[in-house]
Amino acid sequence: MLRFGLFGTGHWAAQTHGAGLDAHPRAELVGVWGRDPEKAAALATRHGVPAFDDVDALLDACDAVAVALPPDVQAGIAVRAASAGRHLLLDKPLALTLTDADRLVAAVRAAGVASVVFFTQRFHPNVDGFLTAAAAAGGWQHARATLFASIYQPGSPYAGSSWRREQGALWDIGPHALSIVVPVLGRVTRVAALDGPGGMVHLLLTHDGGATSALSLTLDAPPAALTRDVVLYGDDGVEAVPPGDGNALTAFGTAVDQLLGQVDSGDRDHLCDVRFGREVVAVLAAAETARAEARTVDLQP
Repeated sequence: MLRFGLFGTGHWAAQTHGAGLDAHPRAELVGVWGRDPEKAAALATRHGVPAFDDVDALLDACDAVAVALPPDVQAGIAVRAASAGRHLLLDKPLALTLTDADRLVAAVRAAGVASVVFFTQRFHPNVDGFLTAAAAAGGWQHARATLFASIYQPGSPYAGSSWRREQGALWDIGPHALSIVVPVLGRVTRVAALDGPGGMVHLLLTHDGGATSALSLTLDAPPAALTRDVVLYGDDGVEAVPPGDGNALTAFGTAVDQLLGQVDSGDRDHLCDVRFGREVVAVLAAAETARAEARTVDLQP
């Protein structure tokens, strides 16, 4: 049984992280910390565990952390957790700057702890199986991903999310698109980006070996235009990446399973560990530069 401290009290923390930990047969939720003490107390009471007002006190009480906080807040807490020897189940994006992402990767490496970054789609078995098979087949020349969400409509649990309003679709759903495209086409080596209407952003990427991808993202699509469409183009034709055949809660359970697998085996390599999370942050940061300076940005190996 792995003892988890939950950091975060919002919708995603409560409905996915908290519920998923509570339901998992090998996870024990031992406490909740949040920036809003009242929300922390309410979520902790729901699960029959204490609310903590001190980060380090909760770290002392657990073996692993599950973090569902804005990425700039997550990065600092994750470094503290890793430095204390706690395993990490983090959310995407890993951080909002490459400096913070590098600092976290270094802390994880130094401590030798296990890490998983919860790119939701990657933890649906049918999506993971498809990507594994596509990468093994090879011959892909291009990918197109169109992810149009609409989170600002009445009743949306994310409508009040300050960090999403500030950072937009690039940082919120860009990681999801990259988590699907990069495993098949390889590391991103060049980034171009431009803005569209309504908070839309478009990325044109070059990958190792010369393949390209085009990502179109928004959080403020007209409700009638909601789209999740990811397509690969290659030597053998056109393949659409399937949507996950489960929900976020079942995917989170798989992420917990895989973190436990690392802890049990001592193997710290994972396809969605903090190193991959850092790779995604590097692409997003390059895209920010490309947008701001109207130029193409090359990524260093």
